[in-house]
Amino acid sequence: MHNPNQPNPYQETEKKSGFNPLILAPIIIGGLLAVTLLCAITFAGGAFFFYQADDDSSADTAQKPTSTVKPVTFSTEDESPAVAEETQPTPAPVEEAPADNAGEESAEPAPDSGHKAPAPAEDTPPDAAPEKPKYPVPTINTEPVSMNSPDFSMQVFLFWQEEIADRDLSLVQDAGFTWVKQEFAWREIEGAGKGIYDWTRTDRIMDQIDAHGLKVIVRLGVQPEWAAPGVHMPEVGPPDNMQDFADFVTAVAERYQGRIDAYQIWNEPNLAREWGERPPNAAEYTELLKIGYESIKAVDPFPIVISAGLAPTTRNDDVARPDTYFIQEMYDAGAAPYFDALGAHGAGYASPPEEDPAVIAQTPGLANPGDFKEENNVPEELRRVYGFRHVEDVRAIMVKNGDEAKKVVLLEFGWTVDPRPDSPYKWHAITQEQQAEYFVNAYQYAKQNWRPWIGIMSLIYVANPQWHQGDEQTYWSIIYPGYPELNAAPAYYNLKDMPKE
Repeated sequence: MHNPNQPNPYQETEKKSGFNPLILAPIIIGGLLAVTLLCAITFAGGAFFFYQADDDSSADTAQKPTSTVKPVTFSTEDESPAVAEETQPTPAPVEEAPADNAGEESAEPAPDSGHKAPAPAEDTPPDAAPEKPKYPVPTINTEPVSMNSPDFSMQVFLFWQEEIADRDLSLVQDAGFTWVKQEFAWREIEGAGKGIYDWTRTDRIMDQIDAHGLKVIVRLGVQPEWAAPGVHMPEVGPPDNMQDFADFVTAVAERYQGRIDAYQIWNEPNLAREWGERPPNAAEYTELLKIGYESIKAVDPFPIVISAGLAPTTRNDDVARPDTYFIQEMYDAGAAPYFDALGAHGAGYASPPEEDPAVIAQTPGLANPGDFKEENNVPEELRRVYGFRHVEDVRAIMVKNGDEAKKVVLLEFGWTVDPRPDSPYKWHAITQEQQAEYFVNAYQYAKQNWRPWIGIMSLIYVANPQWHQGDEQTYWSIIYPGYPELNAAPAYYNLKDMPKE
């Protein structure tokens, strides 16, 4: 589709003496046919409108979008992203590691080949300037990390592509957000075997985050195959030996001491699919949380340790456990001393952020329509989960258990604009304009009603560059997959313009 902001490539801009315009006839006709065919294909595939920042030839401008946007048409069929999809390999054993880096294996010395390293060239200028480091020396925390109420964060995916990671961190920074949330998957760091660590990507990620002056929540989880051989990869589950997790957490804390600002211990353990396809068990998760907390604090007392965000669900069986029930069971199992802030998830589904959960629970179409069927036997109190303000129900459990001095960290929240007619998320999809409004209103509502107990609010997502239009996560995002072009939802620009206090 032709971009009206660019010159028309088929428009004649200059007449020259003696030139026969009929010569251009085949070119003009061919160009018009090509444009007609392209438009027909685009509309036949179905259209879904994202937003894209105006192109610029300079790399700096590409990384700093402005509020000027133009609609870009995307098919809703399952397509590959603009960036080539990468296979995530099992990390290879580290060939060489400094002896003073705790948690790493020291490399064996290479056999003596009988050759000595060549001496430095004598003509090297003695006063030659040393090579400038790629990233600045990081600042080290020397006091407890604090967070505002509320504080501003986006979930990012920085692991595989350095140049996209830098672009995405620039977007976060340009929007005035001060935190990012990033997963450090255990299987990608220690996947090659017990005690064999590959820090290549996490070192680069930490350097990039520090270079952009951002704070980071690091999510720890996703076991390697050797740690839970009974869990079929790539499924997620707790390790057979909790000490293996303790050793991994210790290694991470030692390597990034004073640099990681907050840790999230695991993700959604109230789902069987995140707990080795076993029934969710709050007491078992509490054991893992305790080990993670104590391992971090033994090395670095300053970061905030956050309990896992829990999935919003109305199921109460061996597949899933409601978050409010699971949190109370954590308190019953003695979890209170082992987290500095309680993690929560706060998807808004079909409602604006200020909607009363009691109204949502009584309204088919705002709560999952299937939850109103008599045979499903879903209590009204559980249908409150379909609103952003369900976070208030989580807070009430903290107060009930005498834990009101701690903050709630909203580890995930957002709204989907999923347009796919066969999507299971279609019932609560909203428009892009509504999504933009709801995100800003969510921060405003928290500021007006949840102070001082609300902490970091980490929205979803600055998309994983490997996602595409067949992935449901794409439609929760405010930055869509694609590089070097920038595909940003209206929500990004609204959040960028939103006052931060």
